[in-house]
Amino acid sequence: MLFVLLCYCITACQPKPTPKEALETKVRTQIDTIEGDVAVAFLNLSDPADSLHINANQEFHAASTMKVPVMIELFKQQASGKINLNDSILLVNEFKSIVDGSPYSMDIADDSDDVIYDKINTNVALKDLMYSMITVSSNLATNVLIELVDAKKVTATMRDLGADTIEVLRGVEDIKAYELGLSNSTTAKDLLVIMEAIAMNKAGNETDCQDMLRILKDQQFNDMIPAKLPIDVEVAHKTGSITGVHHDAGIVYLPNGKSYVLVLLSKNLKDFDKGTKQLADISKTFYDHMMNQKH
Repeated sequence: MLFVLLCYCITACQPKPTPKEALETKVRTQIDTIEGDVAVAFLNLSDPADSLHINANQEFHAASTMKVPVMIELFKQQASGKINLNDSILLVNEFKSIVDGSPYSMDIADDSDDVIYDKINTNVALKDLMYSMITVSSNLATNVLIELVDAKKVTATMRDLGADTIEVLRGVEDIKAYELGLSNSTTAKDLLVIMEAIAMNKAGNETDCQDMLRILKDQQFNDMIPAKLPIDVEVAHKTGSITGVHHDAGIVYLPNGKSYVLVLLSKNLKDFDKGTKQLADISKTFYDHMMNQKH
């Protein structure tokens, strides 16, 4: 009996975990159930102390999350007078490998945007290509735009924003580069920095950042961060996926006026669909954390 009372006293006397400690414990438990490697970065935009980084400096193949930096660079070059997003460009399906300059083309079967292929050899507005690059993750549009703005300049702009390790080296489906390990890469921390910059109107002027948010809110792939959130929650985000890899990085806007940045990265997923649902559960955990706050 004395032993039972002692155990009860020890348990009862332990301090109750803070909301942040409880959040981390739950998220780590959820990550442990996923067969694969996962990184998480979270920031409450109204309370920077309310943040969480798990494996946030681990490097991942960027997949299509790198299209957000390309969008930022497009707005930057327009602001400097170098380009005009209302102008049109001849849509061609031939690109140069960063390895040796040899030509390669995109395959409609490997792209998430098949509509754009009907526009090859016609003039298409840059703003329309940019919209397709983000909302339906068009690889063809992405490659045209990366050749226009220069991948090196995209990476340099990310450094200016404080994203220290993200690398935008090339367009999509450059197989020669891929085979040599020359791929676009990122960390959860860097994507958080980039999304926060857009949310706080620091990724360009206020008008441009608001335009970026409108495009990101039109995202058509919604099976991770928004998947298990109420319909009245707005999410401005960009996903990315290749074999065994599924990412989502976004800004979540709650009806009560609060907002937060959340980045979920994964690789080596044994079961892609199951892993995606488990990552959506983690997104719901952060939503619950924000909604349960007293003020």
